[in-house]
Amino acid sequence: MGTMVAIEIADPLPPATLGGLAEDFFAWMREVDARFSTYRDDSEVNRVERGELRPADGTPHLRAVLSTCAELWRTTDAYFDVYATGRLDPSGYVKGWAAEIASARLAAAGSTNHFINAGGDVRVRGHYAPGRPWSIPLRHPWDPDGAFLVLTGTDLAVATSGTYARGFHVINPRTGHPARDLRSVTVAGPDLGLADAYATAAVAMGRPGLRWLAELPGYEIAVVTEDGEGFTSPGLPVAPADVVAAATPPSP
Repeated sequence: MGTMVAIEIADPLPPATLGGLAEDFFAWMREVDARFSTYRDDSEVNRVERGELRPADGTPHLRAVLSTCAELWRTTDAYFDVYATGRLDPSGYVKGWAAEIASARLAAAGSTNHFINAGGDVRVRGHYAPGRPWSIPLRHPWDPDGAFLVLTGTDLAVATSGTYARGFHVINPRTGHPARDLRSVTVAGPDLGLADAYATAAVAMGRPGLRWLAELPGYEIAVVTEDGEGFTSPGLPVAPADVVAAATPPSP
């Protein structure tokens, strides 16, 4: 899907078991890439786009993803649109969805302490050490080597969309033009696929997305606008100061 994925497994399991869990994780992510990548000519998504495959004839995963994307189109007032770029591209949901499923598979296989990073979207479970929840730094919108917030959690999905990394790549489907108002939108909550889609939709909305995000049940937000204003929701799980200090590299 044109991005990187990484995993850290903190469970006290035998090396062979840990290796098997990691292999299963990467096998699943490669399977998702083969099915949904817009960069692969033979992916199901590209075959649907070219008219070679009807969505109804696709795999159960393809049908499930497209069905959820259609529901997201309705719940976001059409701002989450898999055709916003002019071609079928469900990447704004698939990346988080794949990592969410990967985390559930790991938990079912015995890993209750892990950290998944799928192109900057993060899913954590459990702890990285006894009594120490995972820390998730949010990349600074203007400093790629820094963080402007650090979140923490033991069962948390964190997705970020915006303009700071890939430029004005999110399209407002109402205008057909790139969205430019929100530099960084982070959505945190129980499901990474939905958090990913909500963050993308909010960027497409622009400033009206702030009010829409504030009304999302079960999700917390951190937003930075292109002109430098910052907004956070009251329940955002920001790490304590000592955790932030430990997660922040020292100044040179």
